Amino acid sequence: MRRPPIRGCALILFTNDYNRGAHPAVLQAIADANESSFPGYGADEICARAAGLIRAALGGADADVHFLVGGTQVNYTIIAAALRPWQSVLSADTGHIAQHEAGAVEHTGHKVEVVPGVDGKLSAAQVERAALDSQESTVAEHITQPALVYLSQPTEFGTLYSRDELAAISRTAHEHGLLLFIDGARLAYGLGSPGNDVAMADMAALADVFTIGGTKCGALFGEAAVLVNPAMRTGFRNQMKQNGAMLAKGWLLGLQFEALFTDGLYRRIGAEADARALRIARVFAEAGVPAFLDSPTNQQFVVLTSAQLEALSEGFGFEYWQRVDEDHHCVRFCTSWSTRDHEVDSLAAAVAALPADVGTRAMSTGRE
Repeated sequence: MRRPPIRGCALILFTNDYNRGAHPAVLQAIADANESSFPGYGADEICARAAGLIRAALGGADADVHFLVGGTQVNYTIIAAALRPWQSVLSADTGHIAQHEAGAVEHTGHKVEVVPGVDGKLSAAQVERAALDSQESTVAEHITQPALVYLSQPTEFGTLYSRDELAAISRTAHEHGLLLFIDGARLAYGLGSPGNDVAMADMAALADVFTIGGTKCGALFGEAAVLVNPAMRTGFRNQMKQNGAMLAKGWLLGLQFEALFTDGLYRRIGAEADARALRIARVFAEAGVPAFLDSPTNQQFVVLTSAQLEALSEGFGFEYWQRVDEDHHCVRFCTSWSTRDHEVDSLAAAVAALPADVGTRAMSTGRE
């Protein structure tokens, strides 16, 4: 029986950075190894080689590297491994674990305590205030104790922490006995951004644990967990298995990360996607469409009128983010390894033809 043709979405999609399969180099690596046999659960030479490439990218830092199946799984597995039952994790209110994981962290038994972020970021001062509130409480045994700081690089708004900001958060957290966890689900787009000054070696020096995203950065699936703090390492594979994050065919993860960390591909994927995203930002700016905030990475947020939203929706897919006022809407355009120049060309032509925003308003970005 002949298989019917596979037809994707008719729209040009800027909805997210995982709407196509995988970078060709990743697929080729999997195809080349398809007839070979390997031990299961990541105990294979491919995963060992991939971990070695990652450690080399960290400047040779001492770290355990594990490969897990997905972003939510790696986040709640790390948090479960880091915290005691009465302890909590501190996050910006827009953090992925607070807004986009269906309570997965709470499902493991840990509270996510949120602080108001600015452009998706929390600050060292907020970390210190939360730590002191807990430590100075007269009813400390009645409340959860923040013991881990969670942040993402880039943030949910595509913004970046500077090295100085991360250093201040790391220093403050450690002074108060908190661990620092950096979620790198979109790390390639941070590393490739012209606005970035944080290297992977810096992350290894400042964080107790961080992740390297695959799913959103050119892999078919999978994330790498980098455990820098030795206290995080004991029993981590048990945590992976218990939390459903360990893949039986673990070498499939190793193959992908080996490809991504060969010849600078990971950073190159990010840089190329960022360049296209920044072109999109310029296209909207030249058309008089305001940015919701300034993002130097692959996620661009703009404010459209209802008429503009309807017009662009006819040919393009993008993410509706939030209502700004009665007639204005924040939406996200996202690029990836697979975004083509001709797709950006088509978007640019459509943006140039948008109806003008003739209203006057004071736009509230809702950044805080």
